[in-house]
Amino acid sequence: MDAAVTPDEALKTVRLDVFGMTCAACSARVEKVLSRVPGVTHASVNLPLETAEIGAAESTDTNALIKAIEKAGYEAKIHEDSAKSRRAGAEEADDRASAYERRTFLLLVFSALLALPLVAPMVAMLFGIHITIPPLVQLALATPVQIFAGSRFYTGAFKALRGGGANMDVLVALGTSAAYGYSLYRIIANGPAHAGHLYFEASAVILTLILFGKLLELRAKRTTTSAIRSLMALRPDVAHRITDSGLETVSVDDLREGDRILVKPGERVPADGKILEGVSELDESLITGESLPVSKEPGAEVIAGTINGSGALDVRTTALDENTKLARIIRLVEAAQTGKAPVQHLVDRVSAIFVPVIVAIALATFAGWLVFGFALDEAVGAAVAVLVIACPCALGLATPTALVAGTGAAARAGILIRDIEALEVAHKIDTIVFDKTGTLTEGKPAVTDIRAFDRNEDRLIRIAACAQLPSEHPLARTMIAEAEKRGLPLAQPSSFKSVPGRGLIATIAEQSVVIGNARLMDDQGIDRFMADQIARGFEAEGKTCATVAVAGRVVGVIAMADRIREETPNALDRLRSLHLTPVMLTGDTQVVAQTVASRIGIDKITAGVPPEGKADAIASLRMGGSTVAMVGDGVNDAPALAAADVGIAMGEGSDVAMETAGITLMRSRPGLVADAIAVSRATVSKIRQNLFWAFIYNVIGIPLAAFGLLTPAVAGAAMALSSVSVVTNAGLLARWRPKSDANK
Repeated sequence: MDAAVTPDEALKTVRLDVFGMTCAACSARVEKVLSRVPGVTHASVNLPLETAEIGAAESTDTNALIKAIEKAGYEAKIHEDSAKSRRAGAEEADDRASAYERRTFLLLVFSALLALPLVAPMVAMLFGIHITIPPLVQLALATPVQIFAGSRFYTGAFKALRGGGANMDVLVALGTSAAYGYSLYRIIANGPAHAGHLYFEASAVILTLILFGKLLELRAKRTTTSAIRSLMALRPDVAHRITDSGLETVSVDDLREGDRILVKPGERVPADGKILEGVSELDESLITGESLPVSKEPGAEVIAGTINGSGALDVRTTALDENTKLARIIRLVEAAQTGKAPVQHLVDRVSAIFVPVIVAIALATFAGWLVFGFALDEAVGAAVAVLVIACPCALGLATPTALVAGTGAAARAGILIRDIEALEVAHKIDTIVFDKTGTLTEGKPAVTDIRAFDRNEDRLIRIAACAQLPSEHPLARTMIAEAEKRGLPLAQPSSFKSVPGRGLIATIAEQSVVIGNARLMDDQGIDRFMADQIARGFEAEGKTCATVAVAGRVVGVIAMADRIREETPNALDRLRSLHLTPVMLTGDTQVVAQTVASRIGIDKITAGVPPEGKADAIASLRMGGSTVAMVGDGVNDAPALAAADVGIAMGEGSDVAMETAGITLMRSRPGLVADAIAVSRATVSKIRQNLFWAFIYNVIGIPLAAFGLLTPAVAGAAMALSSVSVVTNAGLLARWRPKSDANK
């Protein structure tokens, strides 16, 4: 932590957009200058997204951060966080990237037309034809390329050196200037007629090839960042607000929570809300990844950005702008794409010292050739080749491009990765722990049996429902729903106490009511012999039982069952095919858990675990040497999600679970768990492939160049190819699709 930050001082996170970075050395340089600003605790710069995330003391002046970046030779501005400004910023960035891409293309055409005649003699020699281009003609062709194509590299090099660092532009500027300057020197010193071998073609071809690589790189990078742009484009600009005087069309920014809006057929929903009137089907594919339209009726929730089908909907808005589920998804994807995998920190350290080391190698190569008696032009050629082939572009792009592409592909499938470390760890997972209710099952239990000892079922269910009115537990809501379905009058209890993992104790009409499992009955000293006989029969059928006692005596048993999700057995089979061990964790009794496990085909179960014990169960598995992912959906799953190596939350669950988990599934489908692991493995595989190619080019290319086995022109082509191959390889992740959709 920075010395200027006191332990008691509040911290803040600042996000900046940074422009002008060209390679890994640039991003490392920006991180370095930011970390020197007083009050800054850490800085993370993402090269493909051109963003910087800075942790700093609350008192740190944001303008000081921007000035530090500008002093280093780059441009910066505050990253806008509102949905409107973020979309405008994305459009502006897209327009800026398109304009830059067009300029690069035109410059490439210009450079190629001038460089081709310089290459012609080399090509002709392959066919036994000897062509000689006069030195002054070579000079005339190479000079515009050096000035116009080289200007962006000279500018970048100057800014980097002024800021006290070195980047890829420095290598390109040094290499091409050495080739061009040495050739110009020979013409001036010896005269055009006796100039000898010149390197004008090397400088011109190197600049042309690097421009070509940059153009392909720009196009590939825009593809990898398409996920966020697609999400940002979902929110419409206008909405139809329903007022007392009729219908008015207003800007989405003018909507207020609680407004009534009309969503016409074919329109996008402008805000999160609840349907008051109307029946339709909504296309939620870009939000949740659900490929089929979802039927909606009064009372159903709608998500901003989804497309309405054939029916008009009257909707009451419940969340706007930054509070919508769409905005939250965008923030999660942005956070994932801005973050860094642990392996990237090593790459950054290598990149920061890479350029100075390469310059030293080039100087050593130049001196070595002269020491061993080679001609000056041969020494220059070898040194230039070393400078050109060693550009660290591919190294800097290897990890972030794969992360951006992988998280984008996952987001399109409804898998939100909010924590980059979760993505990197997920590929190592060998054990998947599932909470039973709401995860493997639908989470909507229904009362199946009511066994009242006085044979009055209505009285028993009414007592149970009244006692549990203050409770939010799913089983309590199930009994309340059953009483309401029967039309029974309900009244609040005069006292209520929840006993986590056991049940509850309430007072109704001055009588104590205890509802729960055997442990609670034992705690209260209630004889449960008759209830146990009945409960065992129900539990053998996979049902969950609640024993009801009034005034210290058991009066009946209520059995409930939760339907197993249709795709659960196939989802577990897929996990096993990925060499993962599924485990079911539940608070149900061993008998109920075993019955459900046998129906869904799961071998390992941990039953009778209270909410506070779930985290301990996860910790126990980890201590046994397993790398564990926990899948859950409720508030009570949050500690276990945090305790696991990777937490995976079901999207229909609680906000607490989603905030705790590193991965969120926008659809509550167990099959997506295997997809989340698969996309993690695919992304990590791409990172490893990219790092291999980035390093192998340099490991093989630099010695070859130093020993004169690569001409500067060939070195330039290899360098450009390394960056293009890395970005293109990462872009292949865009083709990834979840297999669970194919199996539906």
